[in-house]
Amino acid sequence: MQIFHRSANVISRASIYTGIFTAAFALWACIQIQRSPYVTYAGIARPQPAPFSHEHHVAGLGIDCRYCHTSVETSSFAGIPPTKTCMNCHSQIWTNAPMLEPVRESFRSGKSLVWNRVNDLPDFVYFDHSIHINKGVGCNTCHGPVDRMPLMYNYASLQMEWCIECHRAPEKNLRPREQVFNMRYQQPTKDLPVADDGNSYTDQLSLGKHLVDKYHLRSVMDITSCSTCHR
Repeated sequence: MQIFHRSANVISRASIYTGIFTAAFALWACIQIQRSPYVTYAGIARPQPAPFSHEHHVAGLGIDCRYCHTSVETSSFAGIPPTKTCMNCHSQIWTNAPMLEPVRESFRSGKSLVWNRVNDLPDFVYFDHSIHINKGVGCNTCHGPVDRMPLMYNYASLQMEWCIECHRAPEKNLRPREQVFNMRYQQPTKDLPVADDGNSYTDQLSLGKHLVDKYHLRSVMDITSCSTCHR
């Protein structure tokens, strides 16, 4: 005796397939949201106590990154400049600009400005600026065209897949150390070769492989191991 109608077979199969496709779509949607600017803040400028423009200070005035980020070559943290650094110039120029009143108030009171960190990694990630700088990773490789940012924003997602992509093939991004802070540096081409150690390189992979050896980068297995960033 047949209890269920034959159509029940079709309905059951459709229900199973619908459940599978729904779960797959939900997983895909979660992954896309996790990679989106809604989560990573990539391309989104953060509000700050004073509208500091890297475009004006770096491209317009030619101020070197290290003038404000003093510890970037020697410390794991790039450093946030104290108000005194700002006032080295702004005690003489733009002295009455309303937008700089928070800076002047901070200097008068001795209370530090609370800047919102733009490139902020999770607490469980270990990152050392000095290592990357001394291995030939340029500022704009990770931070993007800072000299064209009126307000600072995340250039990249800063997610693990983005970091791992570079760690697996560092030769794609390395540059001579003297070019690390050059925001207008261009990778070598036949029309724009880059010189290092007396040799001229006309493509990035040749230069990168040379710098991997020169700067004694560890093996790919080492720099992609979990303990490199998660300690």
